[in-house]
Amino acid sequence: MRRAGMLGRPVPGWLNVALGLGTFVGLVWFERKRPLRRWTESPRRRNLRNLAVAALSAAAIQLTERPVTQRLTAVVESRRWGVVQCLGLPPWLEVIAAVVLLDYTLYVWHVLTHKVPVLWRFHLVHHVDLDLDASTALRFHFGELVVSVPWRVGQIILIGVSPLSLSIWHDLLLVSILFHHSNVELPIGLERSLNRLIVTPRMHGIHHSIVRDETNSNWSSGLAIWDRLHGTLRLNVPQEEITIGVPVYRESEDVELLKIIAMPFNEQRPTWKFPDNAEPDRKALPLPAERLLP
Repeated sequence: MRRAGMLGRPVPGWLNVALGLGTFVGLVWFERKRPLRRWTESPRRRNLRNLAVAALSAAAIQLTERPVTQRLTAVVESRRWGVVQCLGLPPWLEVIAAVVLLDYTLYVWHVLTHKVPVLWRFHLVHHVDLDLDASTALRFHFGELVVSVPWRVGQIILIGVSPLSLSIWHDLLLVSILFHHSNVELPIGLERSLNRLIVTPRMHGIHHSIVRDETNSNWSSGLAIWDRLHGTLRLNVPQEEITIGVPVYRESEDVELLKIIAMPFNEQRPTWKFPDNAEPDRKALPLPAERLLP
């Protein structure tokens, strides 16, 4: 009963809100003090646009994912379904194992959103942002979150995710994506140390490059180990040479709020080509891919 009581209760909602809001506000402040990249658009205008997208996504989560996952995690915990539930681990270790496996399966899902055309239609909305900062971390099309619900269901059942494990993972994921999308310039030595374990702003900035080969790297969302294990890590790109976005959407009017909401449902442009049909490219530097550059 004690075990069920521990893992059957998620993190309190007020703590989730405080953690997310506090992290966002703190990073926005640091972005103004130590920006990593110059902004292409007005940060205020972009923040309003991205927060509007985030509001629609939050509503979609509340209507579709949250009712399913709340009930499902309770059933999984009570019936002992899933890998970690069958291992007989202590509660604290079960939570860690579930969070790590959720992080890995999110890496797989992220790869799929780039490789499967119908998923890319929705994920593209995240990548067409002309700048990269903490607000970009919240800019996911509501359709992408809705179509991810079956994947989340599979994660919960196969891994054996309890209510507490899921809520802790959600909190850690939110803090992580706010951090690594942020436009904060960290000392390069500190970021290299952090990057041995977690995804950092310079690492994820490469993933948002207009160069296709660079975007097809650095898919991890929390722990950086998944890119290292799968050979998809690329850090040897000078930050000053990175242009954020996708080639075919380079003007502010291309990424206005109503246009990006409708983007997945419209005829798709050739993502990786400029309007003149040229495709951006960059020769890899003769440096190890694991070497994070300033």
